[in-house]
Amino acid sequence: MTTKTASSAVALPATTSIALVFVLGLTMLFVSGFAQATVLHDAAHDARHAMAFPCH
Repeated sequence: MTTKTASSAVALPATTSIALVFVLGLTMLFVSGFAQATVLHDAAHDARHAMAFPCH
């Protein structure tokens, strides 16, 4: 019995990957820079609970 598996991986050029990471980083910096402190705290608090980490 012969089993064939096909994989279809799409490789992005290095410059595309670097550009996407750069844009993602700038977006995160922009959003966190203009968000209110309570919004950031609540988001981090909810994420800790979602991952089952105790926070208090």
